[in-house]
Amino acid sequence: MLRLTPLARHCALASAVLLPSLAQAQNTPAPPAPIERLPTVQVQAARVAQVADIDLPASLTTVWVDEDRTGPLAQLSEALNGIPGVVARDRQNYAQDTQLSIRGFGARSTFGVRGVRVLVDGVPATMPDGQGQLSHASLLSAQRVEVLRGPFSALYGNSSGGVVQVWSADGAEGDPWRLRLYTGSDNTLSAGAQLRGVQGPIRYNVAANHFRTDGWRDHSQARRESVNARLGTDVGGGQLDLVLNYFDAPGAQDPLGLTRAQVRENPRQATAVATQYNTRKSVRQAQAGLVFTRTEGAQTWRAMGYAGQRSVAQYLAIPPGPQANPLHAGGVIDLDGAYGGLDARWAWHGDWAGRPLDIVIGANADRQQQDRRGYVNFVGDQVGIKGRLRRDQSDRVENVDQFAQAWWQWAPRWSLLLGVRHSTVRFRSNDHYVTAGNPDDSGSRRYEATTPVAGVVFRASDAWRLYASAGRGFETPTFNELGYRADGQAGLALDLSAARSRNLEVGSKWHGQSGAQVEAALFRADTDDELAVASNSGGRSTYRNIGRTRRQGAEASYVQPLGAQADLSLAYTWIEATVRDPYALCAAAGCNTVTAGSRLPGVPRQQWNARVQYRPGPWQWAAEVVASSDTVVNDLATDSAPGYALLNLEVSRRWTTAQGTLRAFARVDNALDQRYIGSVIVNDGNQRFFEPGPDRRYNVGLQWQWAP
Repeated sequence: MLRLTPLARHCALASAVLLPSLAQAQNTPAPPAPIERLPTVQVQAARVAQVADIDLPASLTTVWVDEDRTGPLAQLSEALNGIPGVVARDRQNYAQDTQLSIRGFGARSTFGVRGVRVLVDGVPATMPDGQGQLSHASLLSAQRVEVLRGPFSALYGNSSGGVVQVWSADGAEGDPWRLRLYTGSDNTLSAGAQLRGVQGPIRYNVAANHFRTDGWRDHSQARRESVNARLGTDVGGGQLDLVLNYFDAPGAQDPLGLTRAQVRENPRQATAVATQYNTRKSVRQAQAGLVFTRTEGAQTWRAMGYAGQRSVAQYLAIPPGPQANPLHAGGVIDLDGAYGGLDARWAWHGDWAGRPLDIVIGANADRQQQDRRGYVNFVGDQVGIKGRLRRDQSDRVENVDQFAQAWWQWAPRWSLLLGVRHSTVRFRSNDHYVTAGNPDDSGSRRYEATTPVAGVVFRASDAWRLYASAGRGFETPTFNELGYRADGQAGLALDLSAARSRNLEVGSKWHGQSGAQVEAALFRADTDDELAVASNSGGRSTYRNIGRTRRQGAEASYVQPLGAQADLSLAYTWIEATVRDPYALCAAAGCNTVTAGSRLPGVPRQQWNARVQYRPGPWQWAAEVVASSDTVVNDLATDSAPGYALLNLEVSRRWTTAQGTLRAFARVDNALDQRYIGSVIVNDGNQRFFEPGPDRRYNVGLQWQWAP
């Protein structure tokens, strides 16, 4: 009997989905020979201005953020659920950012976002070293979120395992203003206001939000304030946009992870040392970006500049004993830095050999300057407070990149997309804390890579496309990963190499006139010098290169209108993320071997999402199911978070008056009150791998919307 590998089984499944459409396409008359011009659609994710997403050889999902959402709009993860290939975990811990990974890239991150590029209104939210954050992205002002997966992510440079872009709506005449109030379990409150429209020559979209919660777990109180603004005007024959962001999250408590026994005992508890050391994190960030775009005939010029400041203070649960070592950097992290960059590009839209051709050429440079200080977290017998200085260094990382891309419809049914990017990333650290027991740890490292990508699209019919793409990518260590050596010695881990990957994808997209959509893709990414967690203890992680890994799998999505008042959406992801080279894993108790074929931690093998929505008149009802298979939590796969399936319910009612529209909404998360692990901490040295998800949660809200 023939036995199929998992990848072959999913290829067969994809074929079963695609063949009926192929048969339909074969019975459909061929399109006429004259070239059909596509509508002009701005698709920033592919750096091509006039190509619709169905005609791109890439997996690109756009989520429209409308006024009918029922969540608190406090985290970007609210908009990322249901996208195939994407894991966006709400950690129930606002001291740490959303845990985000795309097709397994970024899964090792214990805080922040790594391996995935994030941009907000075209301004990078990922620093030159590849470390990013989602916290300042505002869903209250957002119009849409674009998520790009696959080889073409490499066009964004370092750490482009995937790309997430948040775009704010541009103000227009007649746009409504709105006030929004949300409250729910755990004394959670979110209050916000958005003003959008046109005043004289200025188009504006300004949103401010206040969020606070006591947290589902003990010791997890948090507060966040954010202000986001996009101001635009026409000047010099083009469009000038000013983007402003401010974010403040003071003293967010960190309950830390739990062991399996602690989860069974009480999943809402905080680890004892979390309260003993008052583990917490404060973040404040302010930034501004200026974007100028001008189109003249077939040419478009775009220039962007941005600058910002970000400060972070974090208190860790490290006991005084280890800090007696003169090489120890202390239990309090204090970061204060500035960053900024420039991006310029030129685009041309015309014909070559009588066929449509688009060309984009550009360059960008980014720089981050950061003062990193470490302090002991005790004074005398008191712990959890800032003590004497133990680390003082100035870190600088900068990149200079050049890129080019061309899209050519070389035949009525065929189009080609080619791109290349060259990136140079330089790290430099100057050590200002030099003592008899702590030597000068200054150092520098340079990484460089050229990442080509190519994709071809076949237009099987007006509604159906087949495509294939391939490319290379790379990921440097971040400064946080370089910050501590795995051998416990002083200095940066400058021996870490950049991870380099080879990516392949084949897929199908069918978009029917009724609004129905079916998309499916098979993908594979082979990585050399994979970066992995070497140790994770007391809030401090060290990293190492472990050799070759592979991420391969399948993803599919289906959207189906059910008459005029209802619709159904389904999404599925299967991914096999494994080690290809065995490597030794050593600790105080001895050494073990991670064998070839072992699963990479932090990556669930399967995910499902289903949502049905019904809109009878002023009412809206919705139910969604979110499910995940188990997730391995360490390299040796000695433990894992079990799989789960959750049911969420929501309802809203709208009243329209001459003065505006009032909308009331309610939502029940985890309606069946399931116990589950919401996220994991990879390779935690104290076996505290698990961050439990909340039980049944109730939330209600009001939104008032009117035209000024």
